[in-house]
Amino acid sequence: MTHRLQAIARQRSIRSMALLPVVVAAALVAGCGDKSASGEGKATQAAARVDGSEITVHQINQVLSRQPGLKPEQAEAASHQVLESLIDQQLAVAKAEEQKLDRDPQVVQMLEATRRSILARTYLEKAAAAGAGTPTAEEIRKYYDEKPALFSQRKVYALQEFTIPAAGEQGTALLEQLKVTRSPTEFVEVLKASGVKFTSNQITQAAEGLPLGIIDPLSKVSDGEALYIKGNDGFKALLVVASKAQPVNFDQAKPAIEQYLMAERRREFAMKEMKGLREAAKIEYVGKFVNKPKAGAAAASASAASAASSNTPPVAAPASGPDSLDPAAISKGISGLK
Repeated sequence: MTHRLQAIARQRSIRSMALLPVVVAAALVAGCGDKSASGEGKATQAAARVDGSEITVHQINQVLSRQPGLKPEQAEAASHQVLESLIDQQLAVAKAEEQKLDRDPQVVQMLEATRRSILARTYLEKAAAAGAGTPTAEEIRKYYDEKPALFSQRKVYALQEFTIPAAGEQGTALLEQLKVTRSPTEFVEVLKASGVKFTSNQITQAAEGLPLGIIDPLSKVSDGEALYIKGNDGFKALLVVASKAQPVNFDQAKPAIEQYLMAERRREFAMKEMKGLREAAKIEYVGKFVNKPKAGAAAASASAASAASSNTPPVAAPASGPDSLDPAAISKGISGLK
């Protein structure tokens, strides 16, 4: 598996030309390079000049800092790639300014929205970092002990996911038939005989790559049996074709758990901070927003706090080796189950 521990508290990924829109937004707010015709006397650490406007090493490093899991040996090639994207960006920015697009009312609004978002996020990040504290050794150990399916009893699964659009009495009857099957072959035969037009998808996934809510119940399912998840239009069945135990010890898991608990602390602190700011402020809703503002306010506060703390789901372990875990996989899950 690929090991990207730095992705634990960050989900932002900037690759190739896909990073261009993100860089454009940040650069338009902060300004892109030195507009002076001459850079003499200024310690700009220029990496390139585009029609007299400088692109600095600082700008490149700022973009690289957003790329989680970048290995030291990849930094040189990545920096050249980022520079080329920044050159393209500067050429486009120059044309935009030439056409006075920076004065367009919609663009001005977007720039102001970006500025506000960055300021708010930065404040919450700094406040949470200063006030959240660090998890204790006891808290880390407790987290490890309470989640054996992620650590001490961790498994890697070969799963076949079935989406079965059978509801009501038909769904109930089919579900009962499937529950008594004892092999993948028998399971599929029962499905086909039912006449229901199901879809299937086969994957191989370690426990930490599954949605958090199904990890514990799935760990209790034997090979050849399935975990059933009911929905309004039918149900899903996760058939365990095979599973293999690949436990992770506490020493391997400790760094990842500590980083996750830190992110959780910061998220909770940021939510508390936002709640305090709201209580201290005078907020008046106007027009159609007068009615029922509380639910929206709570959701907005939670969203802001989560973004500010870079919170991600828990990961299992940062072990190194062929059987270690990929912390980034936790956010992927099985299609359609989240």
